[in-house]
Amino acid sequence: MKKNRLFPIVVFILSLTLAGCSVPSDKQITPTNEDAKVGESKSDSSTQAQKDQEVLLKERELLEAERKTQLGEFYVPLPKLGQQPKLKTVKAKAIYLTGNVAGFNFDEKDVNYYAEYIQSISGESGKPADTSRMEEINKLEKALAICKATEVNALVIDIKNDDGLIVWNSDIELVGKLNSSKVTPFKKYDKLMTYLSQNDIYSIARVVAFKDPYFAIAKPEHAIQLKTGGVYKDKAGVSWVNPFDEYVWKYALAISKESALRGFNEVQFDYVRFPDNAKTYNPITEFPGRNDRAKDDVIEQFLQYAHKELEPYNVNVSADVFGFITRSWDDQPEDIGQTWRKIAKPTDYICPMIYPSHYGAGLYGYDVPDKHPYEISRFALMEAIERNAAQKKPAIIRPWFQGFTASWVKGNIDYDAKAISDQIVASMELGIDEYIIWNATCNYEPMSFFYHERMNKNIRKSEEDILSRTPEIMLTEYLRAEKKGRYSALYLLTPIAERQEDYESFVIEIKKTLPVLKNYEIVSISKNTDKEYLAKVNVDYSSTKGTSTMKEAKFKIVLENDVFKVIKPELVWVVE
Repeated sequence: MKKNRLFPIVVFILSLTLAGCSVPSDKQITPTNEDAKVGESKSDSSTQAQKDQEVLLKERELLEAERKTQLGEFYVPLPKLGQQPKLKTVKAKAIYLTGNVAGFNFDEKDVNYYAEYIQSISGESGKPADTSRMEEINKLEKALAICKATEVNALVIDIKNDDGLIVWNSDIELVGKLNSSKVTPFKKYDKLMTYLSQNDIYSIARVVAFKDPYFAIAKPEHAIQLKTGGVYKDKAGVSWVNPFDEYVWKYALAISKESALRGFNEVQFDYVRFPDNAKTYNPITEFPGRNDRAKDDVIEQFLQYAHKELEPYNVNVSADVFGFITRSWDDQPEDIGQTWRKIAKPTDYICPMIYPSHYGAGLYGYDVPDKHPYEISRFALMEAIERNAAQKKPAIIRPWFQGFTASWVKGNIDYDAKAISDQIVASMELGIDEYIIWNATCNYEPMSFFYHERMNKNIRKSEEDILSRTPEIMLTEYLRAEKKGRYSALYLLTPIAERQEDYESFVIEIKKTLPVLKNYEIVSISKNTDKEYLAKVNVDYSSTKGTSTMKEAKFKIVLENDVFKVIKPELVWVVE
């Protein structure tokens, strides 16, 4: 009854409003002076905001004109005012796609069909698998379905590939001059980039930095030079551009900026290095613009430059590194120019390519590393963790894992879903919860991403660090490193606050006194707190300052960045 009485009143009020009718004159409200002031204030505010916006637009117009003059053929505009993308970070679990596959047309119905198929074969849906239309689903649709039905939430897509070709139509003047976007399989990028954004799939643009045969042929003066004249070619007959050449830097960064403008959340530099087999080519080549710089120093400088240049575009920066970089120290003798700490500092993500098939016989104690995906991944990532734990703000570790069968390796195994996921299991058990799977043909087994029940949640024992080392093991390693003068090990095993942050400065400081541990005996180790242990050690040192023999010297073992480190006591030197 109440509803029926109210309805005519509501209709009457609405009719007055819609018709623009006013109430009787004796009920009219006369605006006050205060109301007039508020109206004027709002009007003034609106006018001022419009003027401010016009000023900003004019300033941006002038800035872009200035940038266009300065950058010339490398010019890429900044993000439009009010349209700057927000910096997006996720724990990326990714698969790789070529520009060709990324350019395939896709139908969301087909994506959903394959996603339902994955949910069926994994047992998640409890429904029988429908394989009736499997032949109709292309590689891109399968990749998108994997993102929909599994934990995979990111795609790495070629934008500048291994041949130096740009996979879409570029607005960059130099790309047009070189015609390096003559083949554009990812020409219609808008549809996929929109889909990725709408479905919260993190997008990573793969930009091959210094392996660029197309650019090296088109502009040979910017390639690695032979001392006898001409351009150097590696053992595969491929020419590389010169990483010491800033012209090359600007070209790679222009493509990276355009990738950011077109919607990518991250730019990942691959082949951010020199060619391998350096002991063969170092004596016969030269690098214009080198100016006495070391190879690993210039790679670090390039990444610092890239990070700074990409800041206005709000994208993350990552770098791919060889797998053996987790175990090597400096790039000595000069090889490919990759040193872990020099790449982990200027990037947001560091991506070691830990493919078991790429490790030589005997490494980590395995005759055929390819047969041991779990063990190889675990050992390599433990080394990576130790290196990262020695830095203040290192890049996040996001490894590349093998998603292919290495048929050329003698004694290889088939990299099926279990072999692929064994690598992920090793990573997750160490607390590294990001990864990328590489398969050059972009064929991915969806069951690779259903592995969680195989993880050993109790793999880390009480009173061990993340590297499975006890305080006693760590102290013993530290003392052995002192006895053998292994400076790199001492750097890793010493807390950051107890030494110079820069490794070279750390070594210089040690060499001032050259302390050498002659003998040691661990007397006892006791626990102080959850993160600190106290050890009593009999030690006998010698140095340029004299000798130091101490009974039950107190060493501290502390947990820093989840890794045990050692603090040595102050030594008392006696001059004989």
